[in-house]
Amino acid sequence: MAFSSTVSIYDNSLLLVKSIHRLSNQPRTPSGNIRLVPMKIQATGVATPSFKQSFQSLEVTRKSEKVPLPAFDFKEYMIAKANRVNKALDEAIPLQHPQKIHEAMRYSLLAGGKRVRPILCIASCELVGGDEGLAMPAACALEMIHTMSLIHDDLPCMDNDDLRRGKPTSHRIFGEDIAVLAGDALLSLAFEHVARNTMNVSSGSVVQAIAELGSTVGAKGLVAGQIVDIDSEGKEVSLSTLEYIHVHKTAKLLEAAAVCGGIMGGADDTSVERLRKYARSIGLLFQVVDDILDVTKSSEELG
Repeated sequence: MAFSSTVSIYDNSLLLVKSIHRLSNQPRTPSGNIRLVPMKIQATGVATPSFKQSFQSLEVTRKSEKVPLPAFDFKEYMIAKANRVNKALDEAIPLQHPQKIHEAMRYSLLAGGKRVRPILCIASCELVGGDEGLAMPAACALEMIHTMSLIHDDLPCMDNDDLRRGKPTSHRIFGEDIAVLAGDALLSLAFEHVARNTMNVSSGSVVQAIAELGSTVGAKGLVAGQIVDIDSEGKEVSLSTLEYIHVHKTAKLLEAAAVCGGIMGGADDTSVERLRKYARSIGLLFQVVDDILDVTKSSEELG
């Protein structure tokens, strides 16, 4: 037995329960100006007690009683996925001739980090019904692009940083020329890696993911954010300008991670856009927290 959904908006459950045995096809006014909506009986021969049980179950839900969720160890998930991503990254760039450029690429790519972007890519793929294997090439590509952006961001012509993840930056170890080339090589490899190594995903979806990555890193993404950031140096900027920088320098890559994972997992367009919106919000939050930590914590405390 079912009834119209409008019933649940009334807070007159006691009156309704008392009236269950006296339901009629006419509206009735139990008290004051509160009216009960007529019930729509969709089945016959159902005993009244089962209707009571259904209604009481609805009332429990209406009162927002907590429903126990399946056990999920977030820390364990992050560690396990990061380990598998690190293994895949290590295998993606073997030491070969010319050795110096591959050493520089590996130095920055395997220097540690939480692997948030590749894990977000894998988790988004799993969320829409895919598995880790479908998303791993794209996940590795995202980390390659992210590492490229860090190498270039640390250069003397940009932020001129000497430390990254507690270690000397790439240009401090290999020189500016090799650091620039290592970043360039990682960026190129990212697209090649997705194209060559993605399996059991339609060619259309692979192209869609590659296009997403290209948009993310170019003049509409990371580069756009970096340009506006450089132009804003030493100036008082508006909130909209600050948000533009954060969206393009930080949120865009997290957005691409969630979107590419969804694409590889076979998500429809609506689900992909929901993932995009979620990841953009996370990206903004991530950058705000990062800016606060830059001011309130030392390099040693941040590692």
